[in-house]
Amino acid sequence: MIDRPWPPGTATGLGSLPGTDPDEAVRLVVGEVPELPYLPELPERGVGADMIGRTGSLLVDLPLEWQLHGWTVADRGGRDRSRAGDLLQRDLDALTEQGQDLDVVKLQVCGPMTMAANIELPNLHKVLTDPGAFRDLAASLAEGTRLHLADLRSRLPGTRIVLQVDEPGLPAVLAGTVPTPSGYGTVRSMAPSIAQPALAAVLDAAEPAHRVVHCCAAEVPFELLRGAGASAIAVDFSLLGKRDLDAIGELIDAGGSLWLGVAPGIDAEISSDQLRNKITSMWQRLGFAMELMPDRVVPTPACGLSGASMNYVRRAMSVLRETAHSLTG
Repeated sequence: MIDRPWPPGTATGLGSLPGTDPDEAVRLVVGEVPELPYLPELPERGVGADMIGRTGSLLVDLPLEWQLHGWTVADRGGRDRSRAGDLLQRDLDALTEQGQDLDVVKLQVCGPMTMAANIELPNLHKVLTDPGAFRDLAASLAEGTRLHLADLRSRLPGTRIVLQVDEPGLPAVLAGTVPTPSGYGTVRSMAPSIAQPALAAVLDAAEPAHRVVHCCAAEVPFELLRGAGASAIAVDFSLLGKRDLDAIGELIDAGGSLWLGVAPGIDAEISSDQLRNKITSMWQRLGFAMELMPDRVVPTPACGLSGASMNYVRRAMSVLRETAHSLTG
């Protein structure tokens, strides 16, 4: 049985929030989802606070710089990469100050395929197009993730850690639909036999942390994610199809958990009854015992919440927590 460091009936968020104040963001998260709080991401702060730049600041011996066309591999890291690292350190300082009594905390990094689909080489081709560059990126990310987790453990000794690897671009990488920088073509598809070990290396760096992969896109490659070592998979409920149910059933049957994105990522009218109905109707179709549901399902937003109002964010987190607690009743 997989050891889950959160109790049954737990909800959490996926990462990004609106605003620019890390202290306020940490207070919000610790207060609203205390069973599984996380290190917030605040992309409104600009270049370096974005998903790619934030994770790029963790890369070891692989400098990046921001150019007009996006993040690019460079001979040495530029001012924007330094800024990304400084922003992340401020976030970690806020969590360190407010998180000394936490039993568990989650942090997020962007996965190797999504990074490679967004970072360009000096020749303006995607990292995905160069097998050697992709291997270097994946290895650098794995080592950077290991050091990132070690830093957090030193800051919060005794707190259990959950690592979430974000791979929203993975289905497009596997399908060969990532656009080239010119926009006139697409990058050749990546074989699962290459993608899975790259993801596994990042997840392996998390030991002994609990490992989650988040893919808020259609066509989630459940088998690949499980094969890479994910003990939980986070998905957008609205994008699931009938054929995903078999893969979800296999995940649950193997002892894994499903993080189900049932609250919209932008302002909407929601209630705990509405979200609970989504979860229970899907669970009934899977055919598992209802008593197992609160242990294996973690209600979340559909994706990040940076595009929502702060009032909605507070409402969504409160409703998600209420929904999670109701699953135990």
